[in-house]
Amino acid sequence: MNWNKKKSVTLSQACLIAFSVMLAALDVGAYWFSRWFFGMRGVNTGIWLYLMITIYAVSVPAWLCLYALWLLLKNIKNGRVFIPDNVRYLRIVSWCCTAAAVLCLASAAYYLPFIFVAIAAAFMSLIVRIVKNVFHEAIGMKSELDLTI
Repeated sequence: MNWNKKKSVTLSQACLIAFSVMLAALDVGAYWFSRWFFGMRGVNTGIWLYLMITIYAVSVPAWLCLYALWLLLKNIKNGRVFIPDNVRYLRIVSWCCTAAAVLCLASAAYYLPFIFVAIAAAFMSLIVRIVKNVFHEAIGMKSELDLTI
């Protein structure tokens, strides 16, 4: 198979669509999922309600993140890589990861394993932030290079 940039971006967009479908399914089924999740652990208290609240709270930055990633991939597919809009989209993704990390850290108060999700989201925020800084510097270098003839 001849793999190229367009196919790679198309695969990434397909993955975003798949994640969007899964997030939509989780949003629709949060009530049943949270009851099932704690029910299979033998927890009969209302702790499942906290999980449902966490799902809906984290869903907001997740949707925003997916949208920003879609716009970023659209720009890349159209050959517009080192532009200020892409830096903005990466910044949005970074802040969405940070928001998810904070929400999951707060959720660790009722279910301790959320601390691992919070750490992973914070680490992802750091990685995206570094990539954003690289893009920002590259835009400056590209602008300087475009002025040089």
